[in-house]
Amino acid sequence: MAANRAIVVIALTALAPVSWGTTYAVTTEFLPPDRPLFTGLARALPAGLVLLALVRVLPRGVWWWKTTVLGALNIGAFFPLLFLSAYRLPGGMAAVVGSVGPLLVVALSALLLGQRPTVRNVLTGVVAAFGVSLVVLKATGALDSVGVLAALAAAASMSAGTVLTKRWGRPEGVGPLALTGWQLTAGGLLIAPLAFLVEGAPPALDAAAAGGYVYLALANTAVAYWLWFRGIGRLAATQVTFLGPLSPLAAAVVGWAALGETLTPLQLTGMAVAFGATVAGQITARPGAAPAVPEPSRTVPVAAGPPKVRC
Repeated sequence: MAANRAIVVIALTALAPVSWGTTYAVTTEFLPPDRPLFTGLARALPAGLVLLALVRVLPRGVWWWKTTVLGALNIGAFFPLLFLSAYRLPGGMAAVVGSVGPLLVVALSALLLGQRPTVRNVLTGVVAAFGVSLVVLKATGALDSVGVLAALAAAASMSAGTVLTKRWGRPEGVGPLALTGWQLTAGGLLIAPLAFLVEGAPPALDAAAAGGYVYLALANTAVAYWLWFRGIGRLAATQVTFLGPLSPLAAAVVGWAALGETLTPLQLTGMAVAFGATVAGQITARPGAAPAVPEPSRTVPVAAGPPKVRC
């Protein structure tokens, strides 16, 4: 029974990166061009506000600054850096550089969670990055140093956010839905001034663009990040991050199925390699071992108020 429950948790968490793999197709087919910051804002802030309206719970005490830090790492810094790298790097190089995330999580887990890195985890991370490179990498154009640094910073930001989310847990009585709403709102508020400063007023939207933004905010962000943070609470941080390669794999499949793109034998080989590494990353070193950090934490009370949504 425990093994079956673990498989269900892994499968549900995997839906998050699979959903994120649809972002490129939605953005290119339905959204206004050259508005990456506005797109990040439109994904994060409405989703966060909707979740806050559902749970009707706000952070309290130390969770105000913890939420700000997590919102900045997972959303506020990650979205702009990711878009910047995608615009400045050729082909799928941003995805290749970003695929070092699992290795960063392995290192940060050793530092912040006391989880000793294993040879298997390091090799799995290397194999996953190699598989992703076969799927998305195209030999065109020179590398842009700013783009490479932005991709590395995006991977580091998300990796640090994942590990700190695991380390800090949640306040007593607060579910992952509330934690997701807090982070999305905080991250969206951090992106907002940058978006208006760099890109100006919001663009005019037709029905297709409006529908695309609704999809990105609700399914691609609110639901996907809820599943992601829920998974972080129930799985090892390394297990969660090794699901990340599913995002470029899903993007490749969507491009083939919906956009008429071709998949070469080399890309199919890379997909098999990356997927195999993802599966290998779900095998824990000691089956049934207790998580390094209790979830949720039992140290911070929440404010009394209206009924809370449990999840």
